Parts: sequence; C-alpha cells; structure tokens
Amino acid sequence: MKYVIIGGDAAGMSAAMQIVRNDPDAEVTTLEMGEYYSYAQCGLPYVISGQVESTDDLIARELSTFRDKYGINALTLHEVTNMNPDEKTVSGINHETGETFSYNYDRLLIASGAQPLLPNWDGNELEGIHTVKTIPDIKQISNDLHKEVKTVTIVGGGYIGLEMAENFVEIGKHVRIIEQASQLATIFDNDMASHIHEQAEKHNIELVFNESVQSFSGKTRVKEVKTDKQTYNTDLVIVAIGVRPSTSFASDSLFHKHDNGALLVNRYMETNVSDVYAAGDCATQYHRLKEKDDYIPLGTHANKQGQIAGINMVGGTRTFKGVVGTSILKFFDLTLARTGLSEQEAEQLHVPFETTTLKSLHIAGYYPNPKPIHIKLMYHRDHRQLLGGQVIGSAGVDKRIDVLAAALFHGMTVHELEDLDLSYAPPFNGVWDPIQQAARRSR
Repeated sequence: MKYVIIGGDAAGMSAAMQIVRNDPDAEVTTLEMGEYYSYAQCGLPYVISGQVESTDDLIARELSTFRDKYGINALTLHEVTNMNPDEKTVSGINHETGETFSYNYDRLLIASGAQPLLPNWDGNELEGIHTVKTIPDIKQISNDLHKEVKTVTIVGGGYIGLEMAENFVEIGKHVRIIEQASQLATIFDNDMASHIHEQAEKHNIELVFNESVQSFSGKTRVKEVKTDKQTYNTDLVIVAIGVRPSTSFASDSLFHKHDNGALLVNRYMETNVSDVYAAGDCATQYHRLKEKDDYIPLGTHANKQGQIAGINMVGGTRTFKGVVGTSILKFFDLTLARTGLSEQEAEQLHVPFETTTLKSLHIAGYYPNPKPIHIKLMYHRDHRQLLGGQVIGSAGVDKRIDVLAAALFHGMTVHELEDLDLSYAPPFNGVWDPIQQAARRSR
C-alpha cells in the first residue's frame, strides 16, 4: 500500500507513525511545505523571552529519525498545489529545486494545517510586520528585535496575542494590543475577561478596544498603525487575528467543506472523497455540546485526529469522539481556562441557560499561601446539564478545568458535580472543591 500524507507536523506525523507501526509493508511519503517536521507550535511565543532557549527545543523528532529509523520518505519544501482523486495522484512544486513533483497513493491523508490570517491592508509589505505560526516566523521576529524596537503593537487579543504580549513584556518592550471587540480573549464571557484586563493593565499593556486596523505606514519599515479611529506609533507589529485552513488545493467542487474552508470529516476522519482522509487544523472537529461540526484548531485535537486517521488508513475502525472546547493559557500571574460553551455560543444555539459564579481559594484557607480562584459554571435552565465552565486564577486552575472537561464529555448535570469523589488534603484543596462550591450555588 502506498500512503501519502500532506503535512509533516502534529496530525500528519501522528498518522504516519500509526501506519508504519501497523503496516510493516507500508510505503509512506510525507510532503511538508516548510523546512521543519513535528515541532511544538504552541511553544513558539516562549522563544521570544528565552523561557524556551531555542526553536530546536520544540522539535519532537528530527527529520532523520523519520527517514532512517522508521523508513518514511519524509520530504521538505514540497508544496502540494493539485490533487486528482480519480487518478489518485497529488502534485506540486519542490521549492528547493523549483521542479514539479507527482506521487500516486492508495490512501491519502490531508494534514496541511492552517495559515495565519493577514487581511489585505495597505502597508502589509513593510518590514517589521509579522505573523506567528512557524519556526521561521519566530526566528524572523527574534532577528527583528533590535535595540530600536521599543513599542510592539499586537493586532488581536486572542490566545496568540496574549502569549506574545506576555513574552514581549518579559524582555522589556512596551506592548499595545488592538482588539476589534470590546474585550480580550473573546472565548471568555465578559465578566471573566475583566480579570484578564486587570492583569494586562498591571503589566502596563496598553489596551485598545473597539477599533479596526485599516493600514500600516512607514518608508521601508512599519512606523504607524492606522485604525478606523486613530493612528498609533509602533516599531514592530504582530498580527494575530486567527487562522484559515490550508485547503485551497482541495477542489471545492470535489470536497465537502465547512464555511471557513476546513474539510468536513466523519468520525473515522474520512472526507467525502474515497480513500482521502483529513485531520488537524485543516479539518473540522465534532463538538459534543453543539452537536455539529466545528472548527477549533488545537494541537491536542490534531494529534488525536492524526492518530485515528492513521489507524483507520491501515484498516482499523477507531472513531474520533469529538471535543468539548477545552483550552488553557498562561498570562503572567494568571492561568486562563475554559471548556464547553460560552454565553454567546449558548445564545447563538438558542439553548436556555443559567450561570453561577464563585470566588474561592485554590486550597484550604488556613494552609499557607492560598490563592484566589474565580469559577463560572453554565448549565441548562431546565434539566441542569452542565454546558460550560471558565476558571481563572494563579494556581489550581488546570486541575479544575480538566474535571469540568471530563464532566462535560460525559454529559453530567451541575448537581452531579457535587457527588464527585475529588481528592482532598489542605495543601491541595478545601474539603469542598471550588467547582463543587460553585455547583452548590446553582438554582
């Protein structure tokens, strides 16, 4: 069997490893558009501050390991530009040689990831304007941080924007965030986002809300950012307003796609085209609470989907069980985490809901150094099924959000949270866990 995989990062290489482990006679070719394989994109912002010393530390497996140890024909700088499902071929350009290439497959996995959004703003070509997605991206930013760079403007207040803001502050830069919405981190409810704003202001981050970037200006290097309301001086710009799936080579007339271009897949990671699978940031993820296909591009999902695709490509029947929308972020002294639905999402789905909020302590109050923790639970107004949870604090957040994610996955009610047998000892918890305290407050 000839297996071809488009993409050499999380989803692609998770699939490749399952194929070589389960089919000893497999011929596996992976086509990666960039220069690097299998690295932790989520760690890129921390290279800026030196918390991660080098981009080399982010590489999970060297290219030579895939080639020499596992026998994978792992190619770099191979961009797929066309595919023919009838002839079962993929073709494109080798950017190292400038030549074209073509490969036949018996089964194909599209794991081409996503690309950062960069609107067609005037001045995009100026030096000093960057996106954050790849190792070359972060290397270019690092090289661009010369001593004259004092003010950094970040366009977008989502996860990448916040992580980059923290790391620029850590190296002494003045940071401004321009956000089109009225709050940072719009996946959080407004009342929970207020804690994020306080943390940003504590570290002297300039927050600009309800403004849309229109253009950049400067002679050869960016010097100004112009919004629909005013103009800001800057020395460097990071555009972090989201991503779009890299699926342009997959014909819209052949493939079923999400509204944003992500490939629609079933629970076996199959597309609607025979013998073609998709996984990771270029594909959809079934949302268990929304009960429909969604798009939440995270490394956790990419690795799971890639593994399942690889198993099924060699004849397995493993299914992807879906997501509940769990994510977590470090922002200076705070950990920000959420899972399930936000109020906005519930309203869009016309789901009747109630919420309860609680400020508590992450451990027993009499034990040294208890830290405040803020919890918000959302549940169905009628049958009390848990719909979502948001947790913000400086300690103990990860433990609570994972309990809530498990509860959501299994469809628990808010009252069933009270019945959970959670661990307790004063250095780790109070006799009633904060999420159970919050659950007790529900009507």
